[in-house]
Amino acid sequence: MTAFARVQETCDAGALTWEIRSVNHRYLELGLKLPDDFKSLEPEIRKLVSQYLKRGKIDLGLRYQLNQVGDGEVRLNEDILRRLRQVEQEVLSIVHEGSKLSVAEILSWPGVIAESEKDLSPLVALALSSLENALGQLIETRETEGKALQKMINSRCQQIGDIVQQLRAHRPAMMSAMREKWETSLNEKLKTWSKGADNSRLEQELVILAQKLDVDEELDRIDTHIKEVGKVLKRKEAVGRRLDFLMQELNREANTLGSKSQDSLTTQWSVDLKVLIEQMREQIQNIE
Repeated sequence: MTAFARVQETCDAGALTWEIRSVNHRYLELGLKLPDDFKSLEPEIRKLVSQYLKRGKIDLGLRYQLNQVGDGEVRLNEDILRRLRQVEQEVLSIVHEGSKLSVAEILSWPGVIAESEKDLSPLVALALSSLENALGQLIETRETEGKALQKMINSRCQQIGDIVQQLRAHRPAMMSAMREKWETSLNEKLKTWSKGADNSRLEQELVILAQKLDVDEELDRIDTHIKEVGKVLKRKEAVGRRLDFLMQELNREANTLGSKSQDSLTTQWSVDLKVLIEQMREQIQNIE
């Protein structure tokens, strides 16, 4: 599910910032951007993320800044300084017209001014606990979006249920009209087949046609799937894959309903069903 979280925390040693972005994905795919000094934490970070998240493409980045500490003392790397002076003398012995290095040039030479050792242990210790805070924030964002999606899906399910009721109420009138139409057509055909044909042949043909166009089973399955969607939405676990499967089943029943349609109303309702199912399916792709 699409979400973003950003957490910044500080300690005596400095500050660090976690940023997490997530988008929908069939599986859990984690992309890490860690400073070199924190690379050793990668196994623990992956384990922690997997405890909080089950699906999604997760981009996770860490930045840090050390506090400037010390008494302002500048320490020189004397070994590099002596070596630099030695090389300078060797060059001047060959290139006599050259000039000596200035103090500014010497001080700007890489490594001449010794860097004070960084104590990252307090920040390393803080990194995992602050990551948990960031993951918690991410989940809160996803849950807020999830509640909105749940409301939308329930609304679409209610609309589908209303269409199913309308279809059931419409079926007797539709079947009566179709029976009259079929009876007229079949009677004309039977007269051309045999002058002595009786009503039993007509009834047999009508029964066969009625069986082919019976959609009670499809309507019952749609009702069952809709009820299951409502139950799944209440589960306290990852439900995205289950919901996606139910959308496939609903779409299959709507297609069958459309293929059996014999009047414009039923055709329109089957199209409306597929539109509602597709609206849900698109949003369910964002649900873990």
